[in-house]
Amino acid sequence: MATGETGFDDVTFDLISLQYHSLKAGHDYGQYVRDAENAGQQEIAAFFRDVMAQDSERAHRCHQFLAQLGGTDNTSPQGGAG
Repeated sequence: MATGETGFDDVTFDLISLQYHSLKAGHDYGQYVRDAENAGQQEIAAFFRDVMAQDSERAHRCHQFLAQLGGTDNTSPQGGAG
Protein backbone atom coordinates (compact mmCIF):
# COMPACT_ATOMS: atom_id res chain seq x y z
CA MET A 1 0.00 0.00 0.00
CA ALA A 2 1.21 3.46 -0.75
CA THR A 3 1.72 5.74 2.22
CA GLY A 4 0.80 9.39 1.88
CA GLU A 5 2.39 12.35 3.59
CA THR A 6 0.28 11.66 6.71
CA GLY A 7 1.94 8.31 7.44
CA PHE A 8 -1.33 6.50 6.74
CA ASP A 9 -1.92 4.51 3.59
CA ASP A 10 -4.01 6.35 1.01
CA VAL A 11 -7.12 4.19 1.42
CA THR A 12 -7.14 4.62 5.21
CA PHE A 13 -6.68 8.37 4.86
CA ASP A 14 -9.46 8.52 2.27
CA LEU A 15 -11.88 6.60 4.50
CA ILE A 16 -11.05 8.77 7.51
CA SER A 17 -11.54 11.89 5.40
CA LEU A 18 -14.88 10.70 4.02
CA GLN A 19 -16.04 9.69 7.48
CA TYR A 20 -15.11 13.09 8.91
CA HIS A 21 -16.85 15.01 6.13
CA SER A 22 -19.96 12.84 6.38
CA LEU A 23 -20.19 13.40 10.14
CA LYS A 24 -19.53 17.13 9.79
CA ALA A 25 -22.17 17.47 7.09
CA GLY A 26 -24.65 15.51 9.19
CA HIS A 27 -24.13 17.96 12.02
CA ASP A 28 -24.73 20.90 9.68
CA TYR A 29 -27.86 19.31 8.22
CA GLY A 30 -29.50 19.44 11.65
CA GLN A 31 -29.56 23.21 11.31
CA TYR A 32 -30.95 22.93 7.79
CA VAL A 33 -33.79 20.76 9.10
CA ARG A 34 -34.58 23.32 11.80
CA ASP A 35 -34.49 26.17 9.27
CA ALA A 36 -36.90 24.37 6.95
CA GLU A 37 -39.22 23.47 9.82
CA ASN A 38 -39.19 27.06 11.10
CA ALA A 39 -40.14 28.19 7.60
CA GLY A 40 -43.03 25.72 7.51
CA GLN A 41 -41.34 23.71 4.72
CA GLN A 42 -41.93 20.15 5.92
CA GLU A 43 -41.14 18.53 2.56
CA ILE A 44 -37.77 20.28 2.46
CA ALA A 45 -37.12 19.37 6.11
CA ALA A 46 -37.82 15.72 5.22
CA PHE A 47 -35.38 15.98 2.30
CA PHE A 48 -32.67 17.30 4.64
CA ARG A 49 -33.40 14.44 7.08
CA ASP A 50 -32.98 11.94 4.22
CA VAL A 51 -29.65 13.48 3.24
CA MET A 52 -28.55 13.44 6.90
CA ALA A 53 -29.43 9.73 7.16
CA GLN A 54 -27.45 8.98 3.98
CA ASP A 55 -24.36 10.71 5.38
CA SER A 56 -24.79 8.87 8.68
CA GLU A 57 -24.85 5.56 6.82
CA ARG A 58 -21.79 6.63 4.81
CA ALA A 59 -19.88 7.43 8.02
CA HIS A 60 -20.90 4.09 9.54
CA ARG A 61 -19.68 2.17 6.46
CA CYS A 62 -16.36 4.01 6.63
CA HIS A 63 -16.08 2.95 10.28
CA GLN A 64 -16.67 -0.68 9.30
CA PHE A 65 -14.10 -0.55 6.48
CA LEU A 66 -11.52 1.03 8.78
CA ALA A 67 -12.02 -1.81 11.26
CA GLN A 68 -11.56 -4.34 8.43
CA LEU A 69 -8.29 -2.67 7.47
CA GLY A 70 -6.94 -3.49 10.90
CA GLY A 71 -7.64 -0.34 12.83
CA THR A 72 -8.21 -0.71 16.55
CA ASP A 73 -11.97 -0.57 16.97
CA ASN A 74 -12.34 0.70 20.53
CA THR A 75 -15.09 3.15 19.64
CA SER A 76 -18.25 2.88 17.63
CA PRO A 77 -20.75 5.41 16.30
CA GLN A 78 -23.05 6.60 19.06
CA GLY A 79 -26.08 4.34 19.28
CA GLY A 80 -24.54 1.85 16.85
CA ALA A 81 -23.93 -1.81 17.43
CA GLY A 82 -20.28 -1.37 16.37
